[in-house]
Amino acid sequence: MLYKRVLLAVDLTDESIKVANKAASLCSSLGAELIIVHVIESLNYAYGGDVPIDITDIQKQLQDTAKERMSILQEQLDITVAETCVTQGGIESEIHRIAEEKHVDLITVGSHGRHGLALLLGSTANGVLHGAPCDVLAVRVQKEQ
Repeated sequence: MLYKRVLLAVDLTDESIKVANKAASLCSSLGAELIIVHVIESLNYAYGGDVPIDITDIQKQLQDTAKERMSILQEQLDITVAETCVTQGGIESEIHRIAEEKHVDLITVGSHGRHGLALLLGSTANGVLHGAPCDVLAVRVQKEQ
């Protein structure tokens, strides 16, 4: 089975380029489209909707910064990106929603390969895997030592 549409979910940290390069390479070899998404976890969502201050300006700054970093990431890739999306909400649920909406065949995420307590608590990659409407590729990333 060939993948025709690949969704790359990035957190826009320094390690994102490693995952993006793997996804871009895969898309190049398969002739697949690459869609990149970044989800900003809503402060209302993260704190159960009980944020006692107006966070509109903070959310706008987060959106603007994410779009700027997404543009930089896109320029670093050797392929044309079909589409980019910066959205807000629950990370795993937004990735699943966009994957369904865009009819993707594969979701690519970075995984830090945590062990012990971090593994028990779960990770974004693990959360994306469970409930995904398609295959999920977890690319192992490690910080430079």
